[in-house]
Amino acid sequence: MKKSFGYYLVLLVLKLKGLKPIFSKSPIDYLKLRKSDVLAPSKLLFKRSQIQISSVLKTKIVEISPSHPSENSLLIYLHGGAFVSGPAKHHWDSLKKIGKATNMTIWACRYPRAPESQIDEISKNVDEVYKLALTRFDPAAIAIAGDSAGATLSIALIQRLLSRNVPIPKKLVLISPVADATFTNPEIDVVERTDVMLSKSGVLSAKKMVAVEHDLKDLNLSPLYGSFEGFPETLLLLATHDITYPDQKLLVDKMKSARVDYKLITGDGMPHIWPLLPVMKESRIALDQMISFLDKE
Repeated sequence: MKKSFGYYLVLLVLKLKGLKPIFSKSPIDYLKLRKSDVLAPSKLLFKRSQIQISSVLKTKIVEISPSHPSENSLLIYLHGGAFVSGPAKHHWDSLKKIGKATNMTIWACRYPRAPESQIDEISKNVDEVYKLALTRFDPAAIAIAGDSAGATLSIALIQRLLSRNVPIPKKLVLISPVADATFTNPEIDVVERTDVMLSKSGVLSAKKMVAVEHDLKDLNLSPLYGSFEGFPETLLLLATHDITYPDQKLLVDKMKSARVDYKLITGDGMPHIWPLLPVMKESRIALDQMISFLDKE
């Protein structure tokens, strides 16, 4: 399939930014990654919305409320960044588009990150955010979305909720989820040659930072090894030129076996988290599909 001009432009920019070299080092230079962080959106970006910032444990919730909320519905968004960085500009830009199109209230969650915090504490923070959401919203009016490590946290949250018999959200959106923190799938080495953003050594280093004494197969880090029985309606947005793709295919197989109601969108030749990247026509189409998924009854 022919790619847009924007696609090639974005690939060039990603190469010039030097993300791949950063993700090729072990230990990963997380402080260098954090230089791209945008911890709060500008008032100008969300000038037609109300912004409120609150705290739950060590998580900052940036609540973005539209002028005319859509029937009291909520999107909880968990950003990516390999557990060590984020959110970044592309997160806020994408959330603006989602909020404008759906009229949903959005909770953009800045959870604690590694190496200052480890996976147990991060998971507890995510649990408490959802617990708070249930005091204000019906679970049938809640959707959860995340990209990369944020998608990992989203899957693991659903698994914990189901194991505890807690009402789950109506919908789940997973953008380039990291399904298995061990990165032992032999297909990864082949895909790595085409990945312009990520490299196994740096990503694995970041996972070890957040795992600390935990096994990398811990379900909060590697939800691929958990159960998918009872999962909500799910949208998966995957990319073939992404080292996390081989394990994502196994994730889809497990969802299929568990009879999850899922929709799969695979970006042929696309990089990691492509629906959130700017300029590309392919990204705009994918984000529109995500909006349609969130917007439909």
